[in-house]
Amino acid sequence: MTNSEKSKVAAQEKVARLRAEQARTERRRVVIAVSAVGAVVVLIAVLVVARLAGGGGPTTAASGSSSASASAAVTSAVSHVPPATLNAVGAGSANNPPTAITAAALKQGGKPRVLYIGAEYCPYCAAQRWAVAQALSRFGTWTGLGQTSSSARDVDPDTATLSFHGATLTSRYVSFNGVETTTNQPAGTGYQPLDTPAPADAALMRTYDAPPYLPSGSAGGIPFLDIGGVYVSSGASYGPQLLAGKTQQQIADALKNPADPMAQAIDGAANAITAAICKTTNNQPAAVCAAPGVTAAATTLGHG
Repeated sequence: MTNSEKSKVAAQEKVARLRAEQARTERRRVVIAVSAVGAVVVLIAVLVVARLAGGGGPTTAASGSSSASASAAVTSAVSHVPPATLNAVGAGSANNPPTAITAAALKQGGKPRVLYIGAEYCPYCAAQRWAVAQALSRFGTWTGLGQTSSSARDVDPDTATLSFHGATLTSRYVSFNGVETTTNQPAGTGYQPLDTPAPADAALMRTYDAPPYLPSGSAGGIPFLDIGGVYVSSGASYGPQLLAGKTQQQIADALKNPADPMAQAIDGAANAITAAICKTTNNQPAAVCAAPGVTAAATTLGHG
C-alpha cells in the first residue's frame, strides 16, 4: 500500500470514528419520531393543531420554540462570507463530508430538496447548523432564521447556534425543509417537542442514516442531512467545543477570517456541503459551483 493510499484509509477511518462517536452520544438523547412509524403517529396526534413549518415543506410544527429571531447582523454575516475567504479555506479543517448515495431524486417544486433533521438541544446540530446555513445562503436568501443554544445539560453545553424552526430559504435553485424536533428545554427525560418530520422524511432518515450508506456504528445520529437524494450526512463536521464560550455574533464575525479556527472548520464544512448541493443543481449558480474553495472541498466528498 502506497503512502497516499494509507493516508486515504486513515482519513476514512477518522471520519468513521467521528460519526460513530456523535451517533452514540445522540442516540442516548434523541427524542424524535424516526425510529418507528408508531412513534411518528403518536407525535402527529399530539401536534394535531400544529401549523406548517417554514419553507413550505411537509413538516408540522408546534409553537414554543426556545429560539429567538437571529439578528440581522448575524444573518448577514453568515450569508455574506467573502468569496476570497471561502476560496482560501477550501476544505479547511472540516471532517465528515457528505457521502454519495444511490436513491430516488429528492425534489420539491421541481427543484432539488435539501432536508435537515436535528434538534435545538443537540450540540452537534448546534455546530453543523452554521455550515448548513452558510452553504444554503449561496443558493438563496434566508428569512426567519432563529438563534438559540444547545442544551445546558448535554455535552458541550450552551453552544451558541442558529435554528431552522420556522426558517425559509427563498431560492431558484433548491428547496429546503428544516426540522427541529425539540427545543432545548427539558421535559422529563427528554426535551419539549417542536417540529415533527413528515412520515416520508422520517422514513428517509431511517433508511439513509444507517449502513450501508453511512459507516457501521453511526446509525441514528443527528443532525441528518439529505441533499437531493444524492448525498447524505450524519453528525457534525467538527467538534462543538470549538465554539465554547462564543456568542452567535462572535461566531458569525469569525467566518470572514480564513485564519480563524472557527472559519477553518465552518467555512470548510460549508464548502463541502455547497459542493454536494452543486451536484444536484447541474453546477448552478456557476459562480458558486466553480469557485476554487468549492471545487477543492468537492474532492473530499464521500462515495457510497
